Amino acid sequence: MGTDQKFVWITTRKLKPGSREAFRQAWRPATFPDGMIAAYELDGVGTDEVVGISVWDSPESRERYRLSEVEAERQRLMSPYVLEATSGFYIGRELTIPGR
Repeated sequence: MGTDQKFVWITTRKLKPGSREAFRQAWRPATFPDGMIAAYELDGVGTDEVVGISVWDSPESRERYRLSEVEAERQRLMSPYVLEATSGFYIGRELTIPGR
């Protein structure tokens, strides 16, 4: 695998109306896990949808975190505010934009 490839975990959640701020408090981890390189929170414009994107140094780091007690507790705290959730784990690379 090339060094420009990244491991990316993307989760999309549809929130109960009016619960965005309470969800945000539950969603944000107290500490960021080993192996996480970057994380993004995206709020849907005009929707109750939130997308979480995290970039990992390896599939093993992400899996350790996914199965951890810290993540289980985070999921438990978020669950009252979530109507539905989907997620996927991907291998990707940054695209070069010509002229930039």
